[in-house]
Amino acid sequence: MTDIDEARPATVDEEAGPPPLRRVLRYLPLIAPVLLWAVPCWVLLYTGQDWPLPVTAGGTGLFVLGLVTMPLAMVRGHGRRQRDRAAVLGDTLLGAVWVVFTWSVLCGALLRPALALIGAGADGQARARIVTWAVLGVAAVLLAWGYGEARRVPRVRSLDVELPRLGAGLDGTRVVLITDTHYGPLDRTRWSERVCAKVNALEADLVCHTGDIADGTADRRRAQAAPLGTVRAAHARVYVTGNHEYYSEAQGWVDLMDELGWEPLRNRHLLLERGGDTLVVAGVDDITAESAGPAGHRAHLAGALEGADPGLPVLLLAHQPKFVDRAAEGGVDLQLSGHTHGGQIWPFHHLVRLDQPAVAGLSRHGARTLLYTSRGTGFWGPPFRVFAPSEITLLVLRSPAAP
Repeated sequence: MTDIDEARPATVDEEAGPPPLRRVLRYLPLIAPVLLWAVPCWVLLYTGQDWPLPVTAGGTGLFVLGLVTMPLAMVRGHGRRQRDRAAVLGDTLLGAVWVVFTWSVLCGALLRPALALIGAGADGQARARIVTWAVLGVAAVLLAWGYGEARRVPRVRSLDVELPRLGAGLDGTRVVLITDTHYGPLDRTRWSERVCAKVNALEADLVCHTGDIADGTADRRRAQAAPLGTVRAAHARVYVTGNHEYYSEAQGWVDLMDELGWEPLRNRHLLLERGGDTLVVAGVDDITAESAGPAGHRAHLAGALEGADPGLPVLLLAHQPKFVDRAAEGGVDLQLSGHTHGGQIWPFHHLVRLDQPAVAGLSRHGARTLLYTSRGTGFWGPPFRVFAPSEITLLVLRSPAAP
């Protein structure tokens, strides 16, 4: 077994946090865009650079234009109108300003004092201008690289996972995990085909998709999702819903995946038999399903395991890592999740950590339960991945009883 981290306990409380935090979060959609655009505007233009008036005025105008355009485009793109071009514009601006904001804060706080310490720059104005050009240069490089990382076919991450209760006949079982494909406003049909071809090359016994297939309804994104029907597995292809399905008519996605030959594990299980031994493969709806989804959708572990022999090892699909507390209480051996994207754009993973017990990789929870959290196969919203590479995951299950 490799790369196991002891993770902090997850919470099963689905609320945003204690009442004071919820009050702050209520105003976050109003506060965050202003901060994202105002902070870099101040750092790059008004902290001693003494730019000529046309530069200051033009730069300020660009930041104001971004502040106005980004939320309007996102509302038009992701709201009732669902305009894909507007969504691409809004999402791209969000990703770009996040990178510029991050490096404005870092360079403003660290680079300027460092320059002063070593005596670089003739005076304060020169150092301030160095900071501005450094921020713009780093942001440009990271955005160009991050765009390529987001659009590429993911690398395969392979690891062996030892499960103490796994029978010897199941040793070497190959489980491929894809998740968070997020087919959306940018047409990625060709990308989807290449991902599925790469999955097929791994010759899996079991292929899992742990939700967030797309942003949009099944009818709207059918062409991008259709290549999933070409995925091959020796035993089964299984799927569970993510929270984004519940923004876009979840039952339509369940029906489409069923049509494409996948097994939607909506609070139920199937048995994978190999070499005379058996593995319970279970799945639950996303934890947001009951409050946001159609009637009958909810995360119900007891229902998923009903009728299963309690002596058999259990592999559970659950979209969000925070479900692992319930999985540990239910005696699950291994939970597979996505949702976090590994933060997607550094350093957003620090914020993800406030909500989830793990951001990426293999972690242990309780005496028995392991959790594998994928960084995701696609990307959500901003078409960038910075220091959080996407992945197709190959988990080879190992039995201590194997010769």
